[in-house]
Amino acid sequence: MDTKEVDQKYVRRSSSTSKQKTSIVKVGVDKGWLRLRWTYQAKRYTLTLGLSDSPVNRVYAEQKSKVIELDIVSNNFDPTLKKYNSKSAIQKSQLSFKDLLDKFWADKSKVLSHRSLENYHSAIIYLEKFYKFYDKGLIVQSLTPTLAEEFVFWLKKQNLTDITCKTYLTLISAIWQWSIKKGLVENNPWNNVKSFIKVTPKQMPTPFTKEEIFLIIQSFREDKHYYHYADFVEFLFGSGCRTGEAIGLMWKHASGDCSSLWVGESFSRGIRKTTKTNRARTITLTKRLQEMLLLRRPENFAEDSLIFTSPKGGVIDDHNFRNRAWKTILNRLNIDYRKPYTTRHTLISHALDLGRNP
Repeated sequence: MDTKEVDQKYVRRSSSTSKQKTSIVKVGVDKGWLRLRWTYQAKRYTLTLGLSDSPVNRVYAEQKSKVIELDIVSNNFDPTLKKYNSKSAIQKSQLSFKDLLDKFWADKSKVLSHRSLENYHSAIIYLEKFYKFYDKGLIVQSLTPTLAEEFVFWLKKQNLTDITCKTYLTLISAIWQWSIKKGLVENNPWNNVKSFIKVTPKQMPTPFTKEEIFLIIQSFREDKHYYHYADFVEFLFGSGCRTGEAIGLMWKHASGDCSSLWVGESFSRGIRKTTKTNRARTITLTKRLQEMLLLRRPENFAEDSLIFTSPKGGVIDDHNFRNRAWKTILNRLNIDYRKPYTTRHTLISHALDLGRNP
């Protein structure tokens, strides 16, 4: 074999190898439907994706073409095409935002409180406004990390506080994390965008002084409209319970001699639920609070009856209590307004001042 013939064989082999390495999977359209076409080892292939031609579906088609190209280069190509004809992937790419939310609500409405669901709903309202504003369509696949970043910058212009923006992003990210666990989506574009919101540290409210505590309790006891809440207010200051926890206390939660209380539930906005930390605890009461509860407890009491009630015997509405009774007493005493929750912070601060172990 002469040198010229060897060179020609080498050129043909080199050319064939080069074609394999530069194989390109092209995205095309057939009667409005996306398809992929390419040639590998002198054989033509066509893969119909079952997706209509749209910007969102084009992104999926391009991603699929890159997967096939990578398999060709790495000698992992599947000539049967079964590897690339994933119905689940197609279904994910077509998943509408509405369908995702419907599935989320159906699952979470069984375990989340009404208030938590309202918070999720508030976050979703802004996301839906953003989608329509950018005319992206309500397809989950269309929300990329880049678009998620744009949403953050848009959200910051909506006259919301930084803490509210960050809360909404946390809730939206939680929806995507749930969707990943359920196999509805593959990636969470919200993983890193929360870091774009910097929340300014908030100063803790000033605790009430001992003199203020005495004046507030005394004023409640002497007020002809709000004296009914006097024991409730003294209990908040003396126990360190959260407002909702104190409202939800029933006599079955108290020990026989009222020296201790089991705290494992909270009552807010008409709903009884677990505590803020989802943990129960038993608190030991002071002698003063023990005597107060013993005096309050009826001789023939129902275990499920509330320890503290509204003037009409119902559940205390924390919103009404704060806006009517609490604000009225503080204004009368000319004491700077702080939320009833500050009673918890007050007890902790005074305990630390006395050298108590945190």
